[in-house]
Amino acid sequence: MASSNRNTSGPWGPLLFLLAAAGLIYLVVQGAAGGGVMSSIIEEETDPLSDSVRQYEEEVEKYAAEEGIEGLTEVLLALMMQESGGRGEDPMQASESYCGEVGCIEDPEVSIRQGVSYFATTLEKADGDVKLALQAYNFGAGFIDYVMNRGGEYTQELAISFSAEKYEELKDTGEYSCIREKAEQYDACYGDIYYVDAVLDYYEEEGDV
Repeated sequence: MASSNRNTSGPWGPLLFLLAAAGLIYLVVQGAAGGGVMSSIIEEETDPLSDSVRQYEEEVEKYAAEEGIEGLTEVLLALMMQESGGRGEDPMQASESYCGEVGCIEDPEVSIRQGVSYFATTLEKADGDVKLALQAYNFGAGFIDYVMNRGGEYTQELAISFSAEKYEELKDTGEYSCIREKAEQYDACYGDIYYVDAVLDYYEEEGDV
């Protein structure tokens, strides 16, 4: 039997080709325009901050501007991401600096105002050392005095030694345990010795802080 050379693609072949070509042209035009659907999708996929954190961006920026640190808005959002992921009534986990105990803040705006204010205070006391201010947000302002008496600049080693000393002092209270397994080798179980790195993992601005 002789073979057939008939077109078996049917009437849809040319139409599908045209649709595919039109779609490709659309994506190229959108990309050349520097925005559009694809850039929005890519931005959503690469933003390290959750939508729960991003919803508070305007409030964080407002209170940061009041404190004169609006240039650190993204750092503050990264801090919130580490503290709570933007969830709950106290997204900045600022209760202890507000009233001296956990759980006294029940309004996200109060939390943001207090958290930003406390960070600004620690930053001033830290002579503008953002990493020192971040670690002090976790350890408490006493860490700043500790560092100032040992060279005046944040280092991972100073965070470890401070945590170890505080843990030795307070471990019998039963209130502290290691947040991270890696901290156990140093007996540095007071706070989070890797807090700075954890926060800055959510920070994507160009340049160092």
